[in-house]
Amino acid sequence: MQPRRLSDFAGTPMGLGVRGLCPACGKGHIFKGYLTLAKQCDVCGLDYSFADPADGPAFFTMSIVSFPLVGFAVWLELAFQAPYWVHLVTTLPLAVLSCLALLRPLKGWLVCSQYMNKAEQARLDEEEG
Repeated sequence: MQPRRLSDFAGTPMGLGVRGLCPACGKGHIFKGYLTLAKQCDVCGLDYSFADPADGPAFFTMSIVSFPLVGFAVWLELAFQAPYWVHLVTTLPLAVLSCLALLRPLKGWLVCSQYMNKAEQARLDEEEG
């Protein structure tokens, strides 16, 4: 089995989403601001109205950041018996910067995954009659 190359992930939802690229053409951008989605792709014109990542990026970000951050805070407390202001100066900025670093790539990944997997709102079958 050959090892995977980085270029193997370029066309995947994760590869496109992390870079903020259009899931259809792979060239246009899905963001018009830091977290604001564009209305459509600036290259192929794909309408991004299908995209609704909701609270997914925030949930994944909190889940990823919380465990190492709590571990760091506990280690800091047990190793140095640090006062509260030290936690405030170290742990708080670390939490904010980590969350900001992960939100955009995770939102891009979820938007690209929705497009590539044709995810839609669930609907109940209505009987005609």
